[in-house]
Amino acid sequence: MKSEIAAVVSFLKRLVELKNKVEVEKMDLFAERLTVELQEKFEGHWVREKPSKGQAYRCIRVNAFHKYDPELLRACRESGVHYGDLGLPWEMTLWVDPGEVCGSINSIHSGQTKLILNPHVLGTYQTFPWYISCKMGAGRCNI
Repeated sequence: MKSEIAAVVSFLKRLVELKNKVEVEKMDLFAERLTVELQEKFEGHWVREKPSKGQAYRCIRVNAFHKYDPELLRACRESGVHYGDLGLPWEMTLWVDPGEVCGSINSIHSGQTKLILNPHVLGTYQTFPWYISCKMGAGRCNI
């Protein structure tokens, strides 16, 4: 669970840093708080043998109907970050499952992007954030 949470938190941190609206210290605190929020939420809802069990519960979602994800909002409050400064896409769904973090992001500028974050690709979750595999139509990109 730790490597999957580290993968999604790293991805979100990098996404927010692209907007350059949140101070580095606050961003680090936000990432720490979000990690704790997700660990507490997922406890008891993590079945490695059945990764899809509890998938909806572990989903991070932002869209027209869910403008504020509760865990993101709590992490913002606890770190002094204004939620709007995160600059998240207008529609984003991230599923955090045992062995895989994947999602879909819709942006006004780039359209829809499917992504898969593999927390085990480089062996440890600390080194993972530098690898993102994005499925975009027929092509793939590694960052």
